[in-house]
Amino acid sequence: MRTEDTAMDGHDLRHHGDAEVRDDGSALVDLAVNVRADTPPEWLRSRVAASLTGLAAYPDGRAARAAVAARHGLPVERVLLTAGAAEAFVLLARALKVRRPVVVHPQFTEPEAALRDAGHTVGRVLLRERDGFRLDPAAVPEDADLVVLGNPTNPTSVLHPAAVIARLARPGRTVVVDEAFLDAVPGEREALAGRTDVPGLVVLRSLTKTWGLAGLRIGYVLADPETIAVLERAQPLWPVSTPALAAAEACMGPRALAEAAHAAHRAAADRAHLVAGLAEFAPDGLRVVEPAEGPFVLIALPGAVAVRRHLRDLGFAVRRGDTFPGLGKDWLRLAVRDRSTVNSFLQALDRAVTLAQH
Repeated sequence: MRTEDTAMDGHDLRHHGDAEVRDDGSALVDLAVNVRADTPPEWLRSRVAASLTGLAAYPDGRAARAAVAARHGLPVERVLLTAGAAEAFVLLARALKVRRPVVVHPQFTEPEAALRDAGHTVGRVLLRERDGFRLDPAAVPEDADLVVLGNPTNPTSVLHPAAVIARLARPGRTVVVDEAFLDAVPGEREALAGRTDVPGLVVLRSLTKTWGLAGLRIGYVLADPETIAVLERAQPLWPVSTPALAAAEACMGPRALAEAAHAAHRAAADRAHLVAGLAEFAPDGLRVVEPAEGPFVLIALPGAVAVRRHLRDLGFAVRRGDTFPGLGKDWLRLAVRDRSTVNSFLQALDRAVTLAQH
């Protein structure tokens, strides 16, 4: 684990998994995007569709905001609805007065991109494979007044203990925890959403991943009322659309929470099946970052660039890893899919590895 100040270092921070399945990749089996397959469910599509009759009115987010607050046991003053978690990163970068922001990598690259775009010089704490990509709070510089990390972390699938993250808190420091995939963890273990005892804590949640709403753009911020007020002032008027508000309210209900919990257990079983299959490739030098806790796994594989190319020819899209600071060209991220899809992928991977070795 080490800390570095960054300049333009060759990592494409704006590259995301959807680039793998656009244009000529649209017909591929998608293991590149971490959105739950076969979503949104019909009941959620119906709720969104029903909201279309109210499009003549300006969006009113009060009911959705109250639903999010109730789901996490918080007052509404601690909740801000956003056009996806990505908007929240931009708001944080532009609205907070910070001098020494630090991003813990490898992780989702949008937070650093947003900070750079806002004119900040960004420090990095690079987690290491030999440490299991696990966080040591002591590695974060004491003078960092903004620290950003994911939990579970994209792309490593590492779930950091909440107690370890809480140790990052300092007077005058904001700790931003991206929990976009936390509802995909059975029991939401190590969640910090809803906690009010950690000074400077800001938690981001997304409804994109579990509910398949990437095209709708809906997420939210949980923080102290003063931080929420600062971020809200930086938002444009009516930042979240009426259909997105309807989705947010629906996804906070008992039925949705029960379905999400069931999906998390199913994803864990499917992930275990994928990891077991990947173990068969150990003689080829494949390594899996374990224990994986998110709906995706990170692997290292010699010749991954060629393997990824052959996988595309065989009908499968996977996420390249070299755009994540701290990772190189031999890393790939694989979204967890159902067992049938995984079995087909493993067969394709076997063929792709063989082709890459010849």
